[in-house]
Amino acid sequence: MPTRRIPSRLIPSGAAHSEPSDRTRSPARRAVLLALTAALAGAGLSTAHAEQRVIRIVVPYGTGAVQDTIARAISDELGQALNASIVVENRAGAGGTVGTAQVARATPDGNTLVLAAASHHIAGYLYKNLNYDPYKDFTGVAYLGNTGYIILASAALKAANTTEFIQAVKAKPGAYDYASAGNGSASHLGMASFLTAAGAQMQHIPMKSTGDAVTELLAGRVAAVTAATIGVTGYRNDPRVVFLAYTGKQRSRFAPDLPTVAESGLPGYAFDSWLGLLAPAGIAPAERDKINAAVNKVLADPKVQTRLASLGVEADAKSPAQFQDLLKADWDAAGKLVAASGARVE
Repeated sequence: MPTRRIPSRLIPSGAAHSEPSDRTRSPARRAVLLALTAALAGAGLSTAHAEQRVIRIVVPYGTGAVQDTIARAISDELGQALNASIVVENRAGAGGTVGTAQVARATPDGNTLVLAAASHHIAGYLYKNLNYDPYKDFTGVAYLGNTGYIILASAALKAANTTEFIQAVKAKPGAYDYASAGNGSASHLGMASFLTAAGAQMQHIPMKSTGDAVTELLAGRVAAVTAATIGVTGYRNDPRVVFLAYTGKQRSRFAPDLPTVAESGLPGYAFDSWLGLLAPAGIAPAERDKINAAVNKVLADPKVQTRLASLGVEADAKSPAQFQDLLKADWDAAGKLVAASGARVE
C-alpha cells in the first residue's frame, strides 16, 4: 500500500524531526518561539486570575470612615486565607442604610458581606421606613472586635471627673449642650444613655461628623461630647477638654488610666460598638464557617492585631454561634437605647 503523505502544515512542531532544524536553531526564530511561549503562559495566568473568587466587603460609609479603614486593614490577609480577591466597596448614604440594603438583597453565597457595627441595629429602630430588617435579613459570619467611647467635657465647666460633671449638669437642667456626629449616631446615643443613667438633662446639638462635634467642644460652644476612642486620644493633653470616663465594660487598653463610667459612680453602665462581617440571611453554614475560620486566622496575626489596635479596635475572635448570640443581645439593647434617646429619622 502506498504511504499517505501528510501535508506539512498538519505536522505538529517537532514531530517531523527528532533533532531541531537549522531554522529552529536560528536566534531570531528562537526569540519568536520564546515570546510565543511567554504569551501563552501569560494568557494561562490571566485566565486563572480571572477565575479567582471575588468577595465584596461592602462598607456602608464613605472612604476614611472607621469601618472602611478596618476593612482595608484586613483585606490582604483575608484574601490570602480564602484564596480570593477581596474588594472593599464603599456604598455610603442615609446613615449607612443604602449600602446595607444592597447586601440584604444580595445572593447569600458568601461573596457579598457588609462590615457592620452597632449602628447596624440602631438603624432598625431609628428609621421609620427601612426596607430591610437589620436582624432577620442578616447572618453573623465573623466577629472582629469592639471599640469603645470616651466622654469628654469642656474645661470651662470645671468638672474634674464624672461625679463633678453630673453634679454641674444636674444643677442647671437643660442649660448645657452636648454635640454628636448626628441624630441617632453612636455618639448621640452613647451620651443620651449616659445622661439617662445619671438622671441628668442636656440639649443635643447634632453635627455632620464626630470631627465637627469635637471642634464645637474645643471651641467651648458645647459642654460635652462622646466620641470613639481612636478619634479623640490625640486631645488627651489638650487644656481645653477633660477626659471624664471610658464607656466600655473594662478599661481601654488605649487609655488604661481612664476609669470606666461604671467605676465613676454609675454601676452597670456600658456602651461600646461591636464590629463584624455579616452576610445575607440564608448563607450555607459551611460557607459561613469557612469565612469565620479565615477571619479568625487573620485576627491571630500579630501584624493585623497591631494594625487594628492603631485604629482603636480591640480585636477578638468568636465562633459563628457566639457572634449570633451577641447580635441577638445587641438587637434587643438597641431598641431600648433608641427609645431612651427619643431619636427618630423619618
